[in-house]
Amino acid sequence: MNESFLHYLWQHQYFNHEDLKTSEGENIQIFSQGHYNNHAGPDFSEAKIKIDSIEWIGTVEIHIKSSDFILHKHQLDRAYDNVVLHVVWQNDKLLLRNDGTPMPALELRGRVSEDLLKEYKKLINSSFQIPCSKSFSRISELTKVSMIEQAAVQRLNSKAEFVRGLYSQNKGDWEETFYQVLAKNFGFKVNAEPLISLAKVLPVKIIRKNVSNQVAIESLLLGMAGFLDAAKGDEYYLALQKEFNFLAHKFSLIEHKMHKAQWRFLRLRPANFPTMRLAQLAALLNHSTQLFADILEKPDLASLRKRFSTENSVYWTSHYSFGKESKTLHGSLGDESIDNILINSVVPTLAAYAVEKDDEIFFEKAISLLQQLKPESNNIIRAWEVLKLKATNSFDSQGLIEQMNSFCKKRNCLNCAVGASLLKPI
Repeated sequence: MNESFLHYLWQHQYFNHEDLKTSEGENIQIFSQGHYNNHAGPDFSEAKIKIDSIEWIGTVEIHIKSSDFILHKHQLDRAYDNVVLHVVWQNDKLLLRNDGTPMPALELRGRVSEDLLKEYKKLINSSFQIPCSKSFSRISELTKVSMIEQAAVQRLNSKAEFVRGLYSQNKGDWEETFYQVLAKNFGFKVNAEPLISLAKVLPVKIIRKNVSNQVAIESLLLGMAGFLDAAKGDEYYLALQKEFNFLAHKFSLIEHKMHKAQWRFLRLRPANFPTMRLAQLAALLNHSTQLFADILEKPDLASLRKRFSTENSVYWTSHYSFGKESKTLHGSLGDESIDNILINSVVPTLAAYAVEKDDEIFFEKAISLLQQLKPESNNIIRAWEVLKLKATNSFDSQGLIEQMNSFCKKRNCLNCAVGASLLKPI
């Protein structure tokens, strides 16, 4: 037994209400269980309860044992003075309020269906990656759709919160914010942190002063990343190094320069080497440093795909890193990479903008983009496909990824639409 399950039972009133009495034998009537409290203080607020002939409006605190109230030192916190009912699994101790009167306690042990307890234990103790795998086939399609939608929106809101945090740090500058979000995206998971760090030490205002000069932008990105420190190199390397030395002095950048050791190459495909990703980012920034303004002006899928489709400079069509020529030509971002940018940079920033501007239209545009993009393909999506749940677009795949990471892996079944369906008394 754990408290989160008791919260669930109280929230949904999934227990036998026949002849409800307090530990002192007083009759209980529950008119409202109250509102779940995510902050400090008692678990539920504004509960409405009648004990014998007196109606109470106040808070409800929940514990496995009534003695946990003392163990958690709630008796020392004035926020708990207004507890009108202590809901427990086992009432092992009579508690007194600060005024000396008994705190009414309701013991749930013996009032909860054995089938419900069995189903809960089966989910929580499941050895499967997706706890409800064995029961998933009997879940209604409507419930599955609800699960995906809730998880997808939760994931989008979470990403939007990250963007809003950057927006606050950047003192309300959307272009600087989107530049940092985009940079992080270009690093994928492996080099995401170094790339966002690079964007913070190389502000977009400096990039903006060199727009339409791809050599200058490449030199700034690669130089500040620490890739232009070697004394020797091929002709293009030396040209970038010379340009960077000039610009770094001009904009007083040297003291903020990163080190090459901060970047990871191991087990990366050459196309994802940080040198290549920085060259691609330079090509994108070379066209315009008002990227977010461009997105707001034309947020439709065709325009966005065109905007992010750019050609690398000649050197990077035949190189993945300095001095190492490749026979494979790679001139621009591929369709999959562009869609990845739209999913992980454009969509979350539009959602964050919607919240900051209190304009639901941009949130709807963000969701619409996800619904138009192809679903992602990875181990998580394939795990759901085993259960015959297939993503039809990236809104679905984002939802399934969030569902796995925030619910299934954490055994957070009590807050899942499917879990709630299984944990509902018959």
